[in-house]
Amino acid sequence: MSFGSPQNPYGQPQDPQQGYGQPQQPGYPQAPQGVPPQPGYGYPQAPPVPQQAGYGYPQQPGYGYQQPQYANWGQRFLSRLIDTILYMVVYLPLVLIGAKANIPALSLVGFLFMIAFLVYQVVQEGKTGQTIGKKVVGTRTLKEDTGQPLGGGMAFVRQLAHFIDGLPCYLGYLWPAWDSKRQTFADKICGSIVIRTK
Repeated sequence: MSFGSPQNPYGQPQDPQQGYGQPQQPGYPQAPQGVPPQPGYGYPQAPPVPQQAGYGYPQQPGYGYQQPQYANWGQRFLSRLIDTILYMVVYLPLVLIGAKANIPALSLVGFLFMIAFLVYQVVQEGKTGQTIGKKVVGTRTLKEDTGQPLGGGMAFVRQLAHFIDGLPCYLGYLWPAWDSKRQTFADKICGSIVIRTK
């Protein structure tokens, strides 16, 4: 019995052009060389999930990262001065006229107008990051960790926390003059920053 005979139990002779070490499987044709393999069977692979778009400014430095431009002490002071003048314009005339004319109700109306204006300013700062004074000067109050506006509740808490800025001889109000992030004590407590918009 020869190696190439049909009765040979060891199979067909090796093709000299096929090369050694590459046995051919019976019944399965071999793909020609240079043809990419076909995808396997089973469940198809899920496409990669795109990353969610972030909000505000990026948190980790990388390509295209820009550190926020913090508002300086002069800009913060000027925006606060504008807001304070607006409060006085709403409140003082009615109070003075009411006192001069001996009409306490007029003073009460002036006080209520001032409270309403304060609420409006806090709500606007919570929603947009800007009071009227900040809009005029070109600054905005944002959360330090997200770069988004504070929200009405946190904007109100921040206004209350300004009480701490005034306690040690108004040191908290002066703190942005040399702080690296230009924050008052209230900003540090609430995690807020004031940035320039123009």
